[in-house]
Amino acid sequence: MHGWGANAAMMWPVVQPLVDSGHVVTLLDARCHGESDGDDFTSLPRFAEDIATTLRWLVQQPGVDAQRLALLGHSVGAGACLLHAAQGQPKVAAVVSLSAFAHPAEVMRRWLAEHRLPQRLVGNAILTHVQEVIGAQFDDIAPLHTIGQSTAPILLVHGRQDEAVPYTDAERLAEAAWNAGGYVQMLGVDGSHDLREALEPHAHEIIDFLTKVWRI
Repeated sequence: MHGWGANAAMMWPVVQPLVDSGHVVTLLDARCHGESDGDDFTSLPRFAEDIATTLRWLVQQPGVDAQRLALLGHSVGAGACLLHAAQGQPKVAAVVSLSAFAHPAEVMRRWLAEHRLPQRLVGNAILTHVQEVIGAQFDDIAPLHTIGQSTAPILLVHGRQDEAVPYTDAERLAEAAWNAGGYVQMLGVDGSHDLREALEPHAHEIIDFLTKVWRI
C-alpha cells in the first residue's frame, strides 16, 4: 500500500525482487488515489478498509497461500497495514512498514507548526474536526498503539534522513512492539521519507525477513 498522495507505482522498486523470490505480489491504489474511484474523503482507516477488501479478493485467487499473507506499506499506508494487522481480517502473517509515523496527531501538529498556525486555538479544533470526519480517534489508530496489538512479525524500515517523520518514530514503534511482546526488526537505511531510491538495494533484506517469518 502506497502513501498519501501517491499510487501503486510507488512500490515498484521491490516488486521484481519479490516476484523473483517466488512471492505473488498485488499492488493497489487506495480510494481517491491513482486509478481507483473517488470518494467523499479518504483516511488511514479507509486505507485499511481498502487493504482488507484487496486481501479478501486475493485469498480467492489460485496459487495464493492464505496462511502466508504479508503487507508492505509506506507512511499512511504503513499505518494502515499495522491497523489491519491489529484488527482486520483476513489475518496476515507479516508486515513490512516503510516510514511509518508513530502518531497521526504528531504529524498534524508538525504540519501546523510548519504553517505557523497556533496550536492551542486552531490546532486543537482541527484535530478534533478531523477525528469526527474520519470516525476514529487518533489514539486508537496510531501505529504506536496498533503495533502492540498485532501478533504478526513486523519489519520497520525507516530512512535515517527522514525529515517528514523522524527516525525516532521508528525507534518508538519498535519499543512499543517489544514492550507488548511482539516480534519486530528494525532496518535503518540511508534515505528520506520517500524511500523509492533507497529501498531497492535493501530488497534482499525484506525478502530475508519474509523467508524467516515463513519458517516460524
